[in-house]
Amino acid sequence: MDSPDLHILPYLIAFLQNDAAGMEQQTAWAAGKPGIEDILLANEADTAAYSGQLAKARELSRRAVASSERAEQKETAASYEAEASLREALFGNESAAHERAKAALGLSKGRDVQYGAALALAFAGDDARAHALADDLGKRFSEDTLVQSNYLPTLRAQLALNRNHASGAIEALQAASPYELGAPAATAYFNFLSLHPVCVRGKAYLAAHQGSEAAAEFQKVLDHRGVVLNSPIGALAHLQIGRAYAMQGDTAKAKAAYQDFLTLWKDADPDIPILIAAKAEYAKLQ
Repeated sequence: MDSPDLHILPYLIAFLQNDAAGMEQQTAWAAGKPGIEDILLANEADTAAYSGQLAKARELSRRAVASSERAEQKETAASYEAEASLREALFGNESAAHERAKAALGLSKGRDVQYGAALALAFAGDDARAHALADDLGKRFSEDTLVQSNYLPTLRAQLALNRNHASGAIEALQAASPYELGAPAATAYFNFLSLHPVCVRGKAYLAAHQGSEAAAEFQKVLDHRGVVLNSPIGALAHLQIGRAYAMQGDTAKAKAAYQDFLTLWKDADPDIPILIAAKAEYAKLQ
């Protein structure tokens, strides 16, 4: 007896256990299998990005998109592009985020794809396009609990943050509270949409100079590895909680958190904007 689930889920467990050989075993099994290979390639891209290896992640995402298109899985290919756009936006590469979001929306206007692209555009500061996509989601999925109580509050909160309206962002996210620790995607394979309400609320508290509240939000990300899995927000949470501790004046905890992040990203591509910023911030704590 065999099935994709019996390889994909062990891959994710191996990631959580820092078992590189276990991940490689599952990836090798999937190689060349249409409709299966792409899922492992996409997860390998996430794993690479989790360590800041962005160039490798880009190539793996490209291969995942190509594999899913060969298998005539257009929606899946679009989800990988949306995932890549979010990754670029989180890492501070606004131009690349726009490019990948455009590619995703060119393949599909599906609910999760459109949300992922819209959130990437909001992170990248394209408020007009993100707002239009959010409005369209709200109209098309007016009775969808996930859209109305997770996706739209998160988008509206980030757009409020872009206008320097931290309190508005925090208020917008109240609707997401009962749902935000769940995994919104249909399967565990696509976890890139998980916990974004928590992360955006944490950023809102940072913007409001409420370090203690911000630290509590990012701690939720660190405490829920089984939801975050290999999404890059799991690594970035160490940096964000370091910023929160620094805001509180707790230099010792801030240094430890920055060190955790920089250790995770010790083999990262050196030109990633958020890594450059993190190193500069850490230097100021010395």
